[in-house]
Amino acid sequence: MHPKDINIAGFQYELPKEKIAQYPVEQRDKSKLLIASDKIQQDFFYNIDHYLPSNSLMIFNDTKVIHARLQFQKSTGARIEIFLLNPVSPYTDMDRAFSSTEPQIWNCLVGNLKKWKSDSLVLIAMIENQTVELRADLVFSGTASHHVRFSWSSSAISFSDLIQHFGAIPLPPYMNRKAEDADHHRYQTVYANRMGSVAAPTAGLHFTEAVFAQLHKKNIQKEFVTLDVGAGTFKPVSAKIIGEHEMHTETVYISLETIQKIKQYINNQKIIAVGTTTTRTLESMFWFANKLRKNPDADFFIDQWAPYDDSDMGLTPFEALEILENHLQTTDKTLLEGQTQLIIAPGYSFKFIDYLITNFHQPSSTLLLLVAAFYGEKWLEAYDFALKNDFRFLSYGDSCLFVR
Repeated sequence: MHPKDINIAGFQYELPKEKIAQYPVEQRDKSKLLIASDKIQQDFFYNIDHYLPSNSLMIFNDTKVIHARLQFQKSTGARIEIFLLNPVSPYTDMDRAFSSTEPQIWNCLVGNLKKWKSDSLVLIAMIENQTVELRADLVFSGTASHHVRFSWSSSAISFSDLIQHFGAIPLPPYMNRKAEDADHHRYQTVYANRMGSVAAPTAGLHFTEAVFAQLHKKNIQKEFVTLDVGAGTFKPVSAKIIGEHEMHTETVYISLETIQKIKQYINNQKIIAVGTTTTRTLESMFWFANKLRKNPDADFFIDQWAPYDDSDMGLTPFEALEILENHLQTTDKTLLEGQTQLIIAPGYSFKFIDYLITNFHQPSSTLLLLVAAFYGEKWLEAYDFALKNDFRFLSYGDSCLFVR
């Protein structure tokens, strides 16, 4: 069966509200761990090294969650929430937008839009010993998202400084609570580095320096990629057939150094992906290499159905990595940057991943489809085990280790 023809009804399960974690456990690595290989068992995350092979490579998504939720109040008392999605002008990449001290336009979600007409919204606060005024103006209203122009009174303050001060961590909608001070720390991985996400790569929330020390003893090496997690990650598949679902697009970054490191491991050692976002990034690399083989000038955009509609013509993962390495060296670049709409569903053939560390995902979600594609039909058995053994679900919940 082509993945487009899969009925989403097969990826539903009953998730009681009380199973959804509203807060993290007190210590990151004391979350529970479900190990799903030939058999299903449980442990605690601080023992994850017991279930991983020595001399392997573990790859993380080092994206950092931005303070994307801005709350404004009009003089009438009406509250307007602006949720940052991605920069539009004058920059479209996150790094330049955040470092800029000039006015810029962002694509945003707007709450209570009907109360916001043509007037400016304003926030005022002391930042770095000066009074700073942040102004928001609606410049374009679309069907689902809107363009908002931000300007501020000090050319010494970057946009990053502004949102760190005025914004709030955007907790997932199913938590149904406001972000608290602790969330600013706990809804980030300890290795978060590159600002750009509106949701955390939650599989990484369980890692601590103590866990890294145990992994190091087994000579498990670390590498990092970046995928800027978008709000679309929470969008369930509402269509009956998966082929009618439009996958969200996200930006990915992979360094030449990381590509070369994966090359060293791909044929002889195991590769462990921390999270679905890391998995999508790595697998998207393969399909970009496949495009480059056919057209050296191809752009890095992976359509959601590319793996199912395009032939890889026998391209091996090692050959794909060589193509990417040569592409970067030929173009005199050290960073591969692109966009992916890749949907990984049952029927997908994984190119790079041997182990998958991830959290428990919502019913009827594309993230659950990825887990089912990796672990097979036994995913439901694993989830049933977790529900019967008091595992905590979703972003602040417990974790799983899936082994093919």
